[in-house]
Amino acid sequence: MNTQGIDQLLSQLRAASALAGAGAEAQPAAEGADFAALLKSSVDQVNSGQQDASALVKEFELGNPNANLQDVMMSLQKANLSFQTMVQVRNKLVTAYQEIMNMQV
Repeated sequence: MNTQGIDQLLSQLRAASALAGAGAEAQPAAEGADFAALLKSSVDQVNSGQQDASALVKEFELGNPNANLQDVMMSLQKANLSFQTMVQVRNKLVTAYQEIMNMQV
């Protein structure tokens, strides 16, 4: 059983979690932080991950000997997880926007 891919995914998730926690604390102090650029960068990263996973699936389907099933499944799960995270962030942003719009001034 090849657990190297799973261990690698777990370490990447832990690193992303640590960066997200540190980024949330450090972001307000950053001068000139551009929320739109940060959001676009995040969406681009999710898109890139999905494109990479799709390319790996295509290689596996075509019978490329360098593409094994474990790598394909790991990349698909990573792409799915990043997409689901992006959807949850979008939902939170929509909720926050709706709350702001309903505030009495």
